Amino acid sequence: MEVFIEISVITAITVVIAGLLRLLKQPLIIGYILTGIVVGPSFLNLVKSSETMGIFAHIGIALLLFTIGLGLDPKIIKYVGKVSLITGLGQVLFTSVVGFFIAGALGFSTIVSLYIAIALTFSSTIIIMKLLSDKGDTETLYGKIAIGFLLVQDIVVILVLMVVSSLSEGFSASSLAFDFIIKGMGLLGAIFLIGIYLLPRIINAIAKSQEFLFLFSFSWCLALASLSYYVGFSIEIGALLAGVTLAMSPYRYEISSKMSPLRDFFIVLFFILLGSQMIFADISQHIVPIVAFSAFILIGNPLIVIALMGLLGYTKRNSFLAGLTVAQISEFSLILIALGVKVGHVTSEILSLVTAVGLITITGSTYLILYADKIYPYLSRGLSLFEKKGKKVDEHIYHEEGEYNAILFGCNRIGSDILGAFEKIQQKLLVVDYDPETIRKLAEEEVNCRYGDANDSEMLGALNFAKIKMAVSTIPKLETNLLLINKIREVNSKAIIVVVSHQADEALQLYNAGAVYVLLPHFLGGHHISDMIKKNGLNTGKFFEAKKKHIKHLSKK
Repeated sequence: MEVFIEISVITAITVVIAGLLRLLKQPLIIGYILTGIVVGPSFLNLVKSSETMGIFAHIGIALLLFTIGLGLDPKIIKYVGKVSLITGLGQVLFTSVVGFFIAGALGFSTIVSLYIAIALTFSSTIIIMKLLSDKGDTETLYGKIAIGFLLVQDIVVILVLMVVSSLSEGFSASSLAFDFIIKGMGLLGAIFLIGIYLLPRIINAIAKSQEFLFLFSFSWCLALASLSYYVGFSIEIGALLAGVTLAMSPYRYEISSKMSPLRDFFIVLFFILLGSQMIFADISQHIVPIVAFSAFILIGNPLIVIALMGLLGYTKRNSFLAGLTVAQISEFSLILIALGVKVGHVTSEILSLVTAVGLITITGSTYLILYADKIYPYLSRGLSLFEKKGKKVDEHIYHEEGEYNAILFGCNRIGSDILGAFEKIQQKLLVVDYDPETIRKLAEEEVNCRYGDANDSEMLGALNFAKIKMAVSTIPKLETNLLLINKIREVNSKAIIVVVSHQADEALQLYNAGAVYVLLPHFLGGHHISDMIKKNGLNTGKFFEAKKKHIKHLSKK
């Protein structure tokens, strides 16, 4: 009961702090970490059941990675695998080498410099996954690349932690190789064989019950996360793989939607626990190193990723957005230094130093990532230095210049119906989507399309808005649609502009900005069913007729 009261009090404090930050229009994730600091030993010291909260936090981590995995098509690994591996390993090598020399120049010993350099190397997979999920960018190309190189980093950090942990017990390279390679390959092989041959049959059999589908998915996530941890890897990798094995399932959207509320609550506890574990001793004598290391992480890490992706032929915008995801250190960084303290290689002062760097870089990178689209235009010209000339790997343009009189932004479930309508009226349509897999599928179907993010002003400037008759956006983000409307209205006052919104007050803003029609799916659904009731009354037969037509329509998707 004490644990229940403790979590209740901490949750109440979280609501107050998060509410204040929401009023100030600040990221809620900062509020969660601040709550952890407030309730931690440095202030109120309310966290007594840290072990129990740690279990809840790990459940949140597993569910977050699981839902991310649900959105990852295994085929995308072939597409982003190379760039993820090169940027992941390249950033680790760059940060560790340069960080080592910076630490040495600041007067730290060789062993301390080595620990600090390695600690600065790793970025927080959990924080980045959460931010990408909140922004809705996990399906974008840069989001998929970022997820890829963060997983590469996770594998490296696991190896490093295994080495440091084994130092106190006697290091054995052959034993480490067996644990890391043989067990890892066996785990991957077993999981994907089950995912290909067994899971589809199980899911199809239990999907009739939504409750049972949720229960099975939840247990599958925890089972693979636990198995991964048992064989020496992290729960993050196991949970992500659990999601990936269900990514091809037709029920992945239902699973994801049911997991989301549970995931969001438990992941909040993770950030609170992270904040509560931050140690703030007397760091006044380390102010210069803290500022130097923080600046290095916030600026140096993104630059190396931008440079590497530029060399591989990616556009500066995708390189910039992906680069920002490594502008912080990880919770694993604190674990590494704590292990160093345990084996006697570094002092607790170094743990306090790295903790301060962690707080600064986590806070700074959160703002950088959330406001990246607004920051990018100011840096765009300078970032051209890192961009290769000529055709880019990620441009994916499959249309003739000027060969369209309508544009569809976002070919999702709503967009696919709209695409079919344009085919029927035989109008030349251009589809713009930020998911490279969607673009490849459209190109195979010989649909005019190109890869692009509707938040990218430069990409929008390359489109022929002056001559289009209609533009449709299925993207529900207010800022994105306002940008689109403004860009089109600058050169075309007559175009029909249709956008999507989920809020009535936002729809009014869009109308005032120049939208001709705003589609509100939730309101439209209510309007549609009310029309059916007026038309059919309580006639069961007519509703079953409508059901058959709807199933026939859905089966074409």
